[in-house]
Amino acid sequence: MIKTEKILHLKSCRGRKVRVVREHYLRETVPCYSSLCQADCENDGKVLPGDLTHYVVPDVGVVVDFLEILEFRELQGIVFTQTACQAVQRKGRRQYNRLRHLLKDPRHDCVLFANEFQEYSYCEREKGESQERWQTRCVYSAAVWYHNHLAGMIDVLMITDDQEAIAQYSSLNSGVYVISVQDFLQNFWPDLQAAHDLYSSISQALQEKEGESSQREFSEHLPAEVLEAGIKSGRYITGTLNISKHRAQNEASIMTEALSNKNKDLSWGVLVFGVKNRNRAVHGDVVVVELLPKSEWRGKVTALSEGQGEEKSGEETESQPMPTGRVVGILQRNWRDYVVTFPPRDGTQSQSRNSQRILAVPWDHRIPKIRISTQQADALQDHRVVVRIDSWESTSLYPNGHSVRVLGRAGELETEVQTILIENCIHVPPFSDAQLRDMPVNSPEKPWTMDPAQVAERRDLRETHLVFSIDPQGCEDVDDTLSIRSIAGGKLLELGVHIADVTHFVTEGSLTDLEARTRATTYYLADRRYDMLPAVLSADLCSLLGGVDRYAMSVLWELDAETLAVTKVWYGRTIIRSSFQLHYELAQALLNGEPAEVPELEKLTSEEKDAKLGQLMQALEMLTHVARHLRAQRDRGGALELEGVEVRAQLDEERNITALVPRQPLEVHETVAECMIYANHWVARKIQEAFPHQALLRCHPHPREEFFSQLVESATAGGFTIDTRTNKALADSLDRAVDPQDPLVNRLLRMMATTAMSQALYFSTGLLAQDQFYHYGLALDRYTHFTSPIRRYADIVVHRLLTAAIAMDTGAEPGKTLSGHKELDEMALHINNKNRAAKRAQKLSVELFQCLFFKERNPQTDLCCVANAAIYAIRDNGVLVFVPEYGVKAPVYLKNREGQVVSAGQDGSCEWQSGSVRRHSDHISTSCICGTSTFRLFEHITVRISVHTTNFHADSLHLEIISNKPHSSAEPQQPRSQGRSQLVQAVVRLAEEASLQAQEREARGSKLSREEREYRQSKSPNLYSLLEEVRELALMDLERTAQVCATTA
Repeated sequence: MIKTEKILHLKSCRGRKVRVVREHYLRETVPCYSSLCQADCENDGKVLPGDLTHYVVPDVGVVVDFLEILEFRELQGIVFTQTACQAVQRKGRRQYNRLRHLLKDPRHDCVLFANEFQEYSYCEREKGESQERWQTRCVYSAAVWYHNHLAGMIDVLMITDDQEAIAQYSSLNSGVYVISVQDFLQNFWPDLQAAHDLYSSISQALQEKEGESSQREFSEHLPAEVLEAGIKSGRYITGTLNISKHRAQNEASIMTEALSNKNKDLSWGVLVFGVKNRNRAVHGDVVVVELLPKSEWRGKVTALSEGQGEEKSGEETESQPMPTGRVVGILQRNWRDYVVTFPPRDGTQSQSRNSQRILAVPWDHRIPKIRISTQQADALQDHRVVVRIDSWESTSLYPNGHSVRVLGRAGELETEVQTILIENCIHVPPFSDAQLRDMPVNSPEKPWTMDPAQVAERRDLRETHLVFSIDPQGCEDVDDTLSIRSIAGGKLLELGVHIADVTHFVTEGSLTDLEARTRATTYYLADRRYDMLPAVLSADLCSLLGGVDRYAMSVLWELDAETLAVTKVWYGRTIIRSSFQLHYELAQALLNGEPAEVPELEKLTSEEKDAKLGQLMQALEMLTHVARHLRAQRDRGGALELEGVEVRAQLDEERNITALVPRQPLEVHETVAECMIYANHWVARKIQEAFPHQALLRCHPHPREEFFSQLVESATAGGFTIDTRTNKALADSLDRAVDPQDPLVNRLLRMMATTAMSQALYFSTGLLAQDQFYHYGLALDRYTHFTSPIRRYADIVVHRLLTAAIAMDTGAEPGKTLSGHKELDEMALHINNKNRAAKRAQKLSVELFQCLFFKERNPQTDLCCVANAAIYAIRDNGVLVFVPEYGVKAPVYLKNREGQVVSAGQDGSCEWQSGSVRRHSDHISTSCICGTSTFRLFEHITVRISVHTTNFHADSLHLEIISNKPHSSAEPQQPRSQGRSQLVQAVVRLAEEASLQAQEREARGSKLSREEREYRQSKSPNLYSLLEEVRELALMDLERTAQVCATTA
C-alpha cells in the first residue's frame, strides 16, 4: 500500500473556497470484476462475462450526460470508473441513485472499478490541469490498466464525446480504442434504434442549453446550508409538493404529518399559490417553503372547476384563508418519465439550423410545459412522446428536457394504455429468456413431478383432508384453498387455509425474484393484466388447481366445536390435492340447497356422488358457521364494512373478457374473505413474535378527522349523525344512517367514508411502536398479507419470514440471513409505491374505457347517454353526483362561464337562463326570471353523459343536467349489466379494428402490434385478482369503495 495525498477544492458554509489535503492510499490489488481475470482478484458479487468481444469504459462526460443510454440491457461489459461515479455524485442525488441501482442490479452487465485506489491506474492531477482533462486522463488510464490486467485477452473501448481526447488517445495503445458515443452506437449497435434516437435527443438538448437567455424569471433557490438551518429553527417548512389537478395553474400545497402535530394552523397544510411562488418545483418534489405574512394568506377555491387544469375566469369563492407560502428551495427532485404531446406547428416555435424547440404539453395537467429540441417536430405532431426533464434554470419559464421514445398517435387505444403505464412509473417488459430459463418445465413431453425430498419433508394432506377452492368462475390462478373437518370425536374442528408455495419455485436473489420485487404486484387494467410472475408459475405450477398435486404453505387451527376458540395452531409446508374447484355461485347454490351440478362428480355413480356431495355440503356448512363467528368477533372490535361493488367477468371461447357485469353479493364471498383475513392475522402474529424487529406487517392508520368533513357535512345535511371518534363508532353510525325510501343514501355515505380512509401500508416492525401496528379497517392488532403470493411480492416476503419462524421453532437455523429492518423498510416503501401506482393505473384504465364507450355515441339521441344520478355533495356553482348505472362520480355544473344558471320547468326539464346561484348546507338553488329551482342533497336527477376530448390530455366525461327528476326510461328498465357489457364490448371492437389496421399496414406483420408484442403478457385478466382485490374495476365506484376487507386488507 502506497500513501499519497489528494487535494480537494471545497466550499465552506459561507461560500468561500477551501483547499483541503487528505491522505490517499493506493493498493496494488483492486478487484477487476472480470471472469477473464488470471490475477486472482477478490471479485465478490457481479462479474463481467468473458464471452464478450470488448469491454466499454465510458468517459465522465458520457456517464453524466448519457447515463440513460448506458441503462439499456443490451449494452454489456460496461466498466464504470470511480472517477465517473464521483462526478455523477456531485451532479445530484437523483442521478447518482440511478447509477447505484444500475450497478447493484444483476440483470445489467456492468461493474464499478475503483481506479483511484489502484496503484497502476491512479493519475495525480498535474499543476494547472483542468478537472475535465484530469478526469479524462484517469478514465483512459483505467481502460489501459484493464487491457493490460487481462493480458490483452479482450479489447477495451473508451467512449467519449470529447473530440480532443479522441485525437490524443485513440492511437496510443493497441487494444484500447477511443471512439465517440455516436460511432460506438453506429458500429456496434446499429439496430438498437431506441438508443440512437435517445442519443440524438440528448445531444440536441445539450446544444440548446448552451444558448439559453440570461434574463431571470424566478428567484434563485437558497443554499443547502441556509435551508438546513432554517428548517431546524422552524422558519422553513418541508414537505412534498402536491399540485391540484383541477387548478394546476394556481393551487398547490404541501402536507406532512409533522405539520399538523406541531401547529394546528397547519393541519390542512400550506398553500402555495401561483407558478411564481412555486419557484420551478414540480409536482412530487420535496420542497422547502417559507410562510408569507398572514395578510397574504389565501383560501382554496370552493367552486367546481370547468375542467382539469383549466382556470375559471371571474370572481371565485375561496375557503377560509389558510397558511400560504412560497418555495425557497428544493431538497429532492422527483422527476420521472413524462408523456407529452407535440402540438401542431403555429409558427411561434423557435427554430435553429438543425432542430426546432417545441413546448410540448404534458398529459398530466399538473406538469408544466416542457421545452424539447428535436429534428422531428413535424412528424411528431399529435403524437404521445416520452420525455425526461434535464434542468430548469431560473432564467427559463419552462423546464428543458429531451425525448426518449415515441408511443404513438394520441387517441389510439394502445397509445393511451401505454401512456397510463408510463405516467404511473410502471415498467413491465416481457420476461427475459434468462428469467424463463430459471423456471421449471411442465409440458406433455416433460411433465413436472414432485421432488421426493420435498415429499418426505412436507406434511401430506392429500388423503386426510377434503381440500377445495372457491373462486370466480373461470379462475385460472388459484392462490388459496380451504379445508375443514371434525376431529377428536366431534369435540374439535380443524380449519385449514392452504396457500400456493411460491417461494419453493422463486429463490431469493434469483432473476425471477428480482423481477418480481421490481414489479411488486400484478397490474390489472380493464382489458389486460401484467403478471408479477411468469405464466408457468402463476397459471400452472403454483396454481392450486383441482385434481393435481401441489406444494402449499398451510395454517391449521384446532377450534373448540362449541365456542370456536382456538386450542392449537400449526404452520408448515404441505402437499395438497384440491378435490373441488368451485366457483362462488355454485358454492352458494349448494349452501342454499338448490340443484347444482358439480363437475368433479359427473362421472361417479349415484352412490359415490351422493357420498362425495354430502361431504362437500357438510364442509361448506361448517365453514360458513365458522366464518360467521369470525366476522362477529371483528364486528364487536369495530371492523368497518364500507360500500363495495361485486362484478363478474364474462368470457368468450378464447377466455377473453367480453363484459363485466355486476353480481349479487353472496354470503360465500364473505366466508372466503373471513378465512383469508384470519390466516393473514395469525401469520402476522407468528412472524412478529419470531422477529420483533424485522417482520413485514400491514397497518391501517386512523384517518385524520379533517378528512371526514365531507362525510359529516353531507350526513348532517341529510339528517344523520356520523361519529368518527373510533372505528366502532363510525361503523355503528353508518349502520344507522339509512333512508328507508332510498337505499342509495347509505351507499353514498359509505363511499364517502371510504374516500376519507387513510392508505393501508406495509411496514417493518423495527421502525414502529407496537401500538401503531393496528389495522383500523379490520379491527385487528396485527395484520399482514400471506394469502396471495402469486400476485403480491409482499406475500412472498411474508412466506419467507414464516418459513424462517417455523425453522426456529424446530431448532434449525434459517436458510438465509433475513433482511434487517432498514432494508425491509425500503422494500415496504417500494411495494407501497407500486401498489399506489397499480391502483391509479387501474382507475385511469377504467376511465379510458368509459370514455371510449360514450365517445362512439351521440349524446343527443342515444338512450345509453342518459342516466339517473344522485347528488352527494354541494358546491358553490354546482353539485357532485354519482351515476350508479355506470359507476361514474363527476361534477354537474349549475352555473356556466357565461354566468347562466340551470332553470327547471314544471315538468322537470332544465335549460340555461341568466340568473344567480346560492349555496346552502343541504341544497343549492338557482334564481332567474322564470323562478327559483332547488336541488337537494341525495335527490335524484337525470343527466346526459358526453365526452370532453382534447389531444393533449386524457378524455373526460362531461355530465349535464337535463331534468331535476329521476330518470325514467320509456322502455322497461334494462339490467344494469347491459350498459357495462356494451361498454367493454365497444372497447374490444375498437381494439380489434386497430389490430386489423395494423395488419394492413404491416402486410405480413405479426398478429399483434409492436406495442402489444413489447408489453402485453396476458390478454385476459387474472380473474381471481380482478374480482377479489379490485372489485371496483368494472366501471362502478371509481373511488375505491370496495369493502375494507378487500381494499385496505
